[in-house]
This record gives sequence, structure tokens and C-alpha cells, in this order.
Amino acid sequence: MRVLRLHGNTLRVSGTLSPDEVLPRLRGRFGRPYSYVERCESTQRLLDEEAPEGAVAAADEQTDGRGRLGRTWVAPAGSSVLFSIALHPAVPTPRLPELSLVAGKACAAAIAEVAGVEAAVKHPNDVLVRGRKVAGVLAEARDGRVVLGVGINVSQRAADLPDRGELPATSLLLETDREHDRAELLAALLEHLERDYDAWVASYR
Repeated sequence: MRVLRLHGNTLRVSGTLSPDEVLPRLRGRFGRPYSYVERCESTQRLLDEEAPEGAVAAADEQTDGRGRLGRTWVAPAGSSVLFSIALHPAVPTPRLPELSLVAGKACAAAIAEVAGVEAAVKHPNDVLVRGRKVAGVLAEARDGRVVLGVGINVSQRAADLPDRGELPATSLLLETDREHDRAELLAALLEHLERDYDAWVASYR
């Protein structure tokens, strides 16, 4: 575990999302190829149009992430699971919005597996623990290709989280009072997402 200081506060973080940490834990095809940067504006901008299905781009810090309805998703260094994945779902175009729910359910399952806390999906793209937002999903579609972005709050303290009265934010640290391995959480999420995504695509064949 390493320690960072942010604005005078100490934020404990576990490991990184570097390839050395993530690749040995992958259990399927999602996450290959895998790219990683320490800092970026948004992981949604790291995957080009030629990225194959399952390609993942991850970052330890995001400075200009986007959520639904143009909301921002800014994450301090080392505090979150932040990644985007390229998908090419062979489903009718009007059904593509369902992918946010597929990803949200996979995210909730991974949180339950790794953090041991029950999470629920709030339509269309929020993941909640005890009614507070711990994760969000953003799916951007173009020409049959989808870039799916996911952000999970892992190690933030209350002071690190945005003040959103309508849907208060939380983190896995706040909900469980312990640290969690972000690389393991990402690997578990990719495993659940691959299985649920394949079942969703197969349902339209």
C-alpha cells in the first residue's frame, strides 16, 4: 500500500492499475489488449476507432471525466477504478442503451465479490451502496461501436467526494472501513462484464 497527500489530507491507496498489477489477474478475453496511463483527462478518449473488442484503457487519475447529462467525474490520483472498454455488440441499434444496465449489473456483482458489500443498479447508469452512488457507467455509441466507461470510488474519504444532494456519493472505503485492491476489483469486473455481455448479445441472435 502506498500513501498520497491530496490538499493536505492523507489518502491511502492500494496498488495501481498498471499492467503488471492487472494482467496476471485477468480471467478472460476482456482486458486484452490493455493500456494504462497514470493521468489523463478521460479514459473515454484513450481508445481509438481501431481498438478491438475487449480492449481496455485504464488510468490512476482522471481530470475531466464525463458522466451522464454532461456531469463531470473527476477522480483524485489512486482513489478509483477508472477504465474504458471497446465493444462491438451485434445487437439492434435501438437496444444499445441496455448496455449501460448490463455493465452496471456486472459492476455491482464485482463490488459484492471483492468488497463484500451489496450494490444495486439505479436506472440508467448508477451503482449504489445503501442509496449512495459508488460507481457510474457511461456508454458512447458510434457506427455499431461502443466505448463503455466505468468509474468506481474505492479509497476516497468524505472530503474527497463531490457534494451532490440529490444522490450523495460514497466510496468502498467509507462503506466498509477498509482498503480494497483496485486491480483485483477491475479484474473481477471485467470477468463479470464479459459473461453478462456475451449473454446479452446472444439473446439477440
